[in-house]
Amino acid sequence: MELPLRPPIKPMLAKLARTMPSDDGLLFEPKWDGFRCIVFRDGDEIELTSRNQRPFNRYFPELLHVLLDALPDRCVVDGEIVVAHAEGKGLDFDALQQRIHPAASRVNMLAEQTPASFVAFDLLALGDENLVDAPFGRRRELLEEHLSPNAGVHLTPATTDPAIAERWFTRFEGAGLDGVMAKRLDGTYTPDKRTLVKVKHERTAECAVAGFRIHKDGEGVGSLLLGLYDDAGRLHHVGVCAAFTAAFRRELVDDLGPLTEDALDDHPWRDWVEAAAHSDQRMPGGFSRWNVDKDLSFVPVRIERVVEVTFGQLEGGRFRHGVKFQRWRPDRTPDSCRYEQLDVAAPVPFDELLAETGSG
Repeated sequence: MELPLRPPIKPMLAKLARTMPSDDGLLFEPKWDGFRCIVFRDGDEIELTSRNQRPFNRYFPELLHVLLDALPDRCVVDGEIVVAHAEGKGLDFDALQQRIHPAASRVNMLAEQTPASFVAFDLLALGDENLVDAPFGRRRELLEEHLSPNAGVHLTPATTDPAIAERWFTRFEGAGLDGVMAKRLDGTYTPDKRTLVKVKHERTAECAVAGFRIHKDGEGVGSLLLGLYDDAGRLHHVGVCAAFTAAFRRELVDDLGPLTEDALDDHPWRDWVEAAAHSDQRMPGGFSRWNVDKDLSFVPVRIERVVEVTFGQLEGGRFRHGVKFQRWRPDRTPDSCRYEQLDVAAPVPFDELLAETGSG
């Protein structure tokens, strides 16, 4: 593929914020809950690469022809791959994750049942011109001029009005917005650097601790497995919190070690391997979808501890984004950790967001 920017190129990254910036010279865009993807096109050749430079072509075959119809003959475009919920409940990240599967037959089946879309938001090269050092405002104008949206390819909405961005932030969280991006119109493209601003939601929850995984270096606890009870009294796996300091990882071993004794006797996830095949409960464990050699098995503990965590959104019964340890809650009992405590966004159809913002 002969392009000014040959793959791989790393995408720009963002710094986290909790309030909408109001500086002059900013363009605001929705941040989609999907897979970051840079598209390289040279004639009839299309190459999709992930944020971590993994090839995406085999996982999203339905995107190849719609991208050929929508993109200029020679270009590099930054964007997001998303899957709309089949029942009109915004974006479906769980369905998107299912696409990362080793069997081509399953990928092709899912491509028909839950087709993906591509949302474009930056143009890095056009023809023989490398646009990385061009101001973002110019890159956006060229993208609007040369992109031909269709049923599978969309131009991300954009506004310079912070009030409109704030409305998107609150109104369309349930459509699959992972937040709002703020980009300087005079900014250049800076791969792998946190020069963007991402405004994200933050909520708290009290969760039962049902187990832990050892850190990848073998020293201390790498992550805590979190559970919430439903109305029937079943404990569902809702995610993990991790990113602990080395000192806290060792402290957690001392705290949780005694709780491993006889932990399996009455543990609700004891038979998760068998139950996962036929239960609607959220279960932990298994193997990483991205790395089949990475064991995600866990060390069970007696369910006696409650932890308060922050999270961004609940999707498909699991926490999405920003799950961080805040503090232990000795004043709470595990059976009080229920879904009903959560403040989550009401679902909004993905198409409704695109219609209201005028993108297509």
